[in-house]
Amino acid sequence: MNPSPVTHNANTSRYRAPALEKGLDIIELLSDRPDGLSQTEIARSLDRSVGEIFRMLNCLVERGFLAIQRPGDRYILTLKLFELSHRNPPIHRLITDAVPMMRELAERVHQSCHLVVIEAGHGVVVAQVDSPGYIGFSVRVGSVIQLHKAASGRVLLTFQSSEDRERILARRTETESAAFERPRFDAAIDTIKKRGHEDCESTRTRGVRDLSFPILNHRGAAVAALTIPFIEHLDLPVDPSPTACKAALADIAGRLSALIGGKPALPFDPVATRTTRRAK
Repeated sequence: MNPSPVTHNANTSRYRAPALEKGLDIIELLSDRPDGLSQTEIARSLDRSVGEIFRMLNCLVERGFLAIQRPGDRYILTLKLFELSHRNPPIHRLITDAVPMMRELAERVHQSCHLVVIEAGHGVVVAQVDSPGYIGFSVRVGSVIQLHKAASGRVLLTFQSSEDRERILARRTETESAAFERPRFDAAIDTIKKRGHEDCESTRTRGVRDLSFPILNHRGAAVAALTIPFIEHLDLPVDPSPTACKAALADIAGRLSALIGGKPALPFDPVATRTTRRAK
């Protein structure tokens, strides 16, 4: 079953734009009705009169966002929204916005960081920034990771709907499936969901501690994971702690989420984090 369209509660808005709200309500409603709706059905679904939406429907048809399907005079969405969205591909835009903030993060905590997205059932590193100084640890752009094994992958999987998570996991290879421990994975997902991020020893490199936070869209789904492969520096007068790195990560991930219309998974709580790690 398709989810019902999310309608905005205008009564809670500080600034009102009634005409715009009606237009957006119509678009959101029709996005879940591939067969379209008649003018009367649209009015009834939105609890408005036919007169209220008549001019708005005409405007949306004239601007190319809606078309009238005949016979039946049913209104359907056109591909115009799709075309507009692809003039600025989301991942390209995210990378463009993320890289300057990732540089800021690296400077603040003297650690490298990288950005991971889901592609064809795996994680792919799409952006990376080195730590300042002569020595550091980093992951190459283009690296492919197993989602259930890496910190960034588990973060990406945690903040998906259960249906999407299972669909992504179903694309594992036979070798990956053979090494997949479901109870352990489910426990990790529960922990990440409760604290809003991942903090674990690297499964690939000894001495590296992976810290990872999600970047969330307006539906609360992770579109990317921002990760620091934390290493302890011995040559810095003041080496930021893992807790300080996580606070900075939470700040940057939250700002990136806001740029794409989302919000942080959970406010970062260093006290709760210390308690959780001691309890392990």
